[in-house]
Amino acid sequence: MSVHQILAINPGSTSTKFAVYFNEECRLNKTLRHSIDQLLAYSNVIDQFDFRKGLIIDALVEEGFDVDRIKFIIGRGGLTFPLESGIYEVNNMMLTHVRKGILGQHASNLGPLIADYIANQIPNARAFIADPVVTDELQDVARVTGHPRFKKRSIFHALNQKATARIFAAETGKKYEELNLIVAHLGGGISVGAHQNGRVIDVNNALDGDGPFSPERSGSLPVGELIKMCFSGRFQQDEIYRMVIGEGGFVAHLGTNNAQEVEQRAASGDTKAQLIQDALAYQVAKSIGQMAVVLNGKVDAILLTGGLAYNKYLCNYITEKTSFIAPLKVYPGEDELQALAMNVLRVARGEVDAKVYLPNCHPNNGL
Repeated sequence: MSVHQILAINPGSTSTKFAVYFNEECRLNKTLRHSIDQLLAYSNVIDQFDFRKGLIIDALVEEGFDVDRIKFIIGRGGLTFPLESGIYEVNNMMLTHVRKGILGQHASNLGPLIADYIANQIPNARAFIADPVVTDELQDVARVTGHPRFKKRSIFHALNQKATARIFAAETGKKYEELNLIVAHLGGGISVGAHQNGRVIDVNNALDGDGPFSPERSGSLPVGELIKMCFSGRFQQDEIYRMVIGEGGFVAHLGTNNAQEVEQRAASGDTKAQLIQDALAYQVAKSIGQMAVVLNGKVDAILLTGGLAYNKYLCNYITEKTSFIAPLKVYPGEDELQALAMNVLRVARGEVDAKVYLPNCHPNNGL
């Protein structure tokens, strides 16, 4: 069997993670932390490109890897136009869109840029992304809101949700495309998706929209109160936005985004921490119930994943609320680098073809 050497890259807000795989075997996994002072030297996230790609290349050389033998480079997909799930080869249009930040600025926008740069330095190497956060497979009825000026957007943890669903399918000897699953990613943001035969037909907007609150995001808020706050004259737009992203959830209620700290405080008798932790689990369970309705009650399994899935109390609470729907299985943590590598390995082995990013590649791309 041919050995395919793969470089997977996941730029985060304060770190750059990357790994080298030889087929399924991980030979290197590194996390490069970036201080606030380092990042403040750059006016926006795209300006960090040279800094971050230089660190990756230097680390690969330092670890003794023959970079020229790495032929498949895959980055975490950025905020492009909406895409169908799949593996996409990086092209100039994608690079232009992530540089512009057509749907916003985020560290993940650096993923395709760095992957493309490194691929261009290696003979016959290719650059890809897979299942970016803008993956959109919503059924039409799920897009409709109560006013035509507003439309539901699909922004969620597509990479980890789909990777977890495929792991579960493999464990049960079935294909992902044969199953109906509810997958809840529990992390800094929380997304709960209804997976019907390999497609996420409904999911909450985990970035700045609806759904459960999380350690640092507010999730759904009472709309009337939010409107009054926006026009009260007491807050600027960026202040309110921070209440929704970054300073909501545990941060707003308890002054920390550290879920382990909240768990410990609750266990030691902090009644407020206990209530807020229960409320998060309660909201996740309600969202799972909603997705069961989306799937007409025909659910093969409920899967919990992400960093908060290490919290046994949280998982037990959700299990008690939802066990009547379907069996629940927990996959704590997330390994986005492995998910990226395993996606591109399917291309390397000829199991699937890479898709092409085009202006009309999705009917809901806003063009």
